[in-house]
Amino acid sequence: MHSLLLALATTPAPTPTPSLRPGLSQDQVTPGLLGFLLTAFIVVLTALLIVDMVRRIRRVRYRAQVEEERAAAAEAASVEGDDKTPGAGPGDPGTQDPAAQPGTRPEANGDAGPGSR
Repeated sequence: MHSLLLALATTPAPTPTPSLRPGLSQDQVTPGLLGFLLTAFIVVLTALLIVDMVRRIRRVRYRAQVEEERAAAAEAASVEGDDKTPGAGPGDPGTQDPAAQPGTRPEANGDAGPGSR
């Protein structure tokens, strides 16, 4: 077994020919300028798509975080409102969700809100 490996390691490999096979030109075996430009376009397009995707994911996370903070603030306000005014009902303007007040709704400032796109 050792002699077989030694024989394979010492056998010279054929040298490649520096020229092309007869009948072939350089344009037939290389992608050329068009191939390079197409590859560069795909790379740039992929990079732009990745940047856009990261931006959209970050925006969705931020909106979810703001929505959680808004819900926590509304819950805290309703608990505080219940403690201060025992007879306050759901119609009391002090215990309403701040997002339900005019001017603070997402539709009022041009933003359709999460889940609408």
